[in-house]
Amino acid sequence: MSICDLAPQYIRSIAPYQPGKPISELAREFGLQESSIIKLASNENPLGVSPKAQAAIRAVLDGLALYPDGNGFELKQALSWHLDVGMDQLVLGNGSNDVLELAARAFLAPENSAVYAQHAFAVYPLVVQAMGCKGIEVPAKNFGHDLEAMARAVRADTRVVFVANPNNPTGTLAPAAEMERFIAVMPAHVLVVLDEAYNEYLRPEHRADTLSWLKKYPNLLITRTFSKVYGLAGLRVGYAVGSAGVADLMNRVRQPFNVNSISLAAAAAALDDHDFVRKSYELNLAGVEQLTAGLKALGLAIMSSHGNFVTFKVGDAKAVNLALLRAGVIVRPIAGYGLPDWLRVTVGLESENARFLASLKSAIGA
Repeated sequence: MSICDLAPQYIRSIAPYQPGKPISELAREFGLQESSIIKLASNENPLGVSPKAQAAIRAVLDGLALYPDGNGFELKQALSWHLDVGMDQLVLGNGSNDVLELAARAFLAPENSAVYAQHAFAVYPLVVQAMGCKGIEVPAKNFGHDLEAMARAVRADTRVVFVANPNNPTGTLAPAAEMERFIAVMPAHVLVVLDEAYNEYLRPEHRADTLSWLKKYPNLLITRTFSKVYGLAGLRVGYAVGSAGVADLMNRVRQPFNVNSISLAAAAAALDDHDFVRKSYELNLAGVEQLTAGLKALGLAIMSSHGNFVTFKVGDAKAVNLALLRAGVIVRPIAGYGLPDWLRVTVGLESENARFLASLKSAIGA
């Protein structure tokens, strides 16, 4: 018997998270020049890193021989001012994936269950399974969260409910009023994890002051990231905001120095780069419209997106994706999300969006 056979069955049966294909891998696989490839697969910011964040990165390079601030004081202070929350309400993570896992570690035990939606972020079932818990997947409604059904799915042993709003990979959005009603009916023993990774891309008419809900609902936890609109995906910085008690428990299971010095400095600076955030938002707004119009012109069904990506139906998604890869265009297959006929494309620069649409037209023979 191998030592690996002695690991818990719920660990051995985990299917690891599959990230988007890197540019370097595609170049090796098809003999392409890296400079000829565009990656529109992982919902990254096509504008890159904000100028203020770049300056902050350069400023801390000489101090890399020292451990980072394990409490992340300066970033927490910046977030506290920016969000109008207490520093004791914040948890920092190595990307928002990390804080999602911290929530699971702090509140789930093998005898518990957790609820999440079909077609929701793949990390939710992964962190639940890693804790040896029962995952309850609620069927989607119009590719989005069926909040009423999710509320009914909560059991006496349920301790966490995950909701992505906007949702990835479908781009759907639950209206704020519906979202708050859902939180209001959750039992006190259930932590509602509201994943707002794409919050900064919402149009003004869809935005809500969800942070103000924390004063009414001590069992609410809101998670956000610097990987999207702030352009720091490669540095992996995320955070959670909740009650001081919830944050304290999560910080107890958080690894020391889980956010490095460069990431801490860059995130604090990016938070203050309002011009970069505005440009990123405006570019994304135009890009979603460009992609939506182009996909509709090709006769393809799309999901209305509230993030920085568009999900579209192509039938034989595997074959179309392969054709796009051969053309040097990387998008995201989402068969693993229960959507085998669909692909997801990240909003790129105007020229990248145009190249994707031209390559897609060729791939589907339109």
